[in-house]
Amino acid sequence: MKLRYLGHSGVSLEVAVGGRGFEVVIDPFVTGNPKRGVELASLRPDYVLVTHAHGDHWGDTPALAKEHGATVVGTAEVATYAGGLGLRSHGMNVGGRHEFGFGAVRLTPAWHSSSFPDGTYGGMPTGMVLEVGGLRLYHAGDTGLFSDMRLIGRLGLDVALLPIGDNYTMGPDDALEAVELLEPRLVVPIHYDTFPLLKQDAAAFARRVESETDARCLVMRPGDEADLEALLAQPA
Repeated sequence: MKLRYLGHSGVSLEVAVGGRGFEVVIDPFVTGNPKRGVELASLRPDYVLVTHAHGDHWGDTPALAKEHGATVVGTAEVATYAGGLGLRSHGMNVGGRHEFGFGAVRLTPAWHSSSFPDGTYGGMPTGMVLEVGGLRLYHAGDTGLFSDMRLIGRLGLDVALLPIGDNYTMGPDDALEAVELLEPRLVVPIHYDTFPLLKQDAAAFARRVESETDARCLVMRPGDEADLEALLAQPA
């Protein structure tokens, strides 16, 4: 499985299942992102997963889903909104799990808010646990620290994508405590440095993760790619 960091909270996953390749994009905020790492034309998703409806996460979902016939996956409210735009969609809710062609998605709680750029209510904000290519990946979405992260960690996480930007989400201190609750094998910081208000030292956070927890930490610049299977196979 290949992970590409799009910038902000956006990532794409490329995975092969049964001889077929899938591209799954999460929170594709590319257009208008001052720290974007890719051009929109480089994305050809089969699925677009949306953790919540804020513009820096909903982002380019309509354009990508329309261009490539991708299925939009999110809360029932996100899916209904997407359907109203003529897009293919699949609605879920917190605690639910569903099998798709590329793997399974489980929606988890997130402590945040959620509304579309036009003010329409976007349902509960969520995180997502993906079971893809034999790995289990947690994208926390926009969230503060909450103790039930320990329950998410009991699923057995290979990778955790965690916001560290502070102000709107967890900052580095709370994100470090989240690592202790989640117990992933690998941590990737997201949702930082996009705007001046979110400025953080990701390298310093990575050093703390690796010195104070059992996890490794991968700091990705926008546009960076990583082979997760190969990376996780390396000795700690």
